[in-house]
Amino acid sequence: MNLEKMMELPGAMAAFTYTDKGELQSHVLREGTELTPQVLDLLARSCVANLAIASMEARGWEAVTGQGGFQPLKGFSVVGLEWSVVVNGNCGVIVKNRDADYEAAFNALQTV
Repeated sequence: MNLEKMMELPGAMAAFTYTDKGELQSHVLREGTELTPQVLDLLARSCVANLAIASMEARGWEAVTGQGGFQPLKGFSVVGLEWSVVVNGNCGVIVKNRDADYEAAFNALQTV
């Protein structure tokens, strides 16, 4: 993944990759951001946990309703008050809400 390319997305504040266990592998931070490697490490672990929970819910929904198509889950976004994270696979980008283009972020992460 080219993290520098991810930083070209509208509103990008940080881009990062992480392992399946949620360990931060690599990252790029926009100069002047309040984000730190420690915040990204916590966020990477949260991404793994959130994906596990969402996958469990999707599996349960399919089992209870008989409807398919909810799995496999690869990506998601979490929208915060000032910034949001968009994740796909083991890659993520943090964007400022006021400048974000969520569709562009998801598309960029899918091509990785």
